[in-house]
This record gives sequence, structure tokens and C-alpha cells, in this order.
Amino acid sequence: MSMRNIYRKIAKEQGITVSEVKKEMQTVIDYVYKKIDKSESEKIMQNSIPRKGGIPTIEEFI
Repeated sequence: MSMRNIYRKIAKEQGITVSEVKKEMQTVIDYVYKKIDKSESEKIMQNSIPRKGGIPTIEEFI
């Protein structure tokens, strides 16, 4: 299943737009990467995700 179809399915299930789905997903990713009180396992997991910037995009995260 393509990412486009996944976004559409989630949007339909939640009664929101695809744009809102993407915004909410990125908001959560941003939150966990900016969180100050991370456990060591959270740090290790976050550092293992390849990304171009400091915080991964949805596609990079998935």
C-alpha cells in the first residue's frame, strides 16, 4: 500500500483531511524529537532513524 493510500485511509477513518493527517503525524514526530527528558532507549531509537535534518519527515520516520 502506498503512503498516499495510507494517508487517505486514515483520513477517512478519522473524518479529517489528508492534510490534517500529515500535520498531526508531523506534530507528534516533532514533539518526541524535541522532548527534553528522553530515556536512553528513546535517544538510541531516534538516532537510528536516517534523516536529512534534525527531525525526520513523516516519510523518513516511517
